[in-house]
Amino acid sequence: MSDSYNIDRRPPCWLPGEQCPNACASAHHRHVIENHVELHGPWAGWRLAGRDPVAPSVERIPERRLRGLLWRADAFDLRDATRKSNAARKARPQSMVKVVVVDLGEWRECHFGTRAG
Repeated sequence: MSDSYNIDRRPPCWLPGEQCPNACASAHHRHVIENHVELHGPWAGWRLAGRDPVAPSVERIPERRLRGLLWRADAFDLRDATRKSNAARKARPQSMVKVVVVDLGEWRECHFGTRAG
């Protein structure tokens, strides 16, 4: 390794052996070294710590739990879509079918006469 390699990966404004000069440098150090990432927008208050998202209540959500929650949400979406399409299909007007029961002997006599068979 060369002498210019910075093992701490500090921002250029934070010289080794000195106190952290500002919040930006501290946030950068936490992001690069400890993989702490503060999230913004609808995820404000959440952060990433290592591989796990951390809620504002300091509750970690492991990857397996997050995958399970996403799978469940997808399953509910599929179920709801199927129910909606089935309801729409049942709501369409159905054509009526008329069933007539006729004795086969009478039908033959009516259409072919008595000599045909």
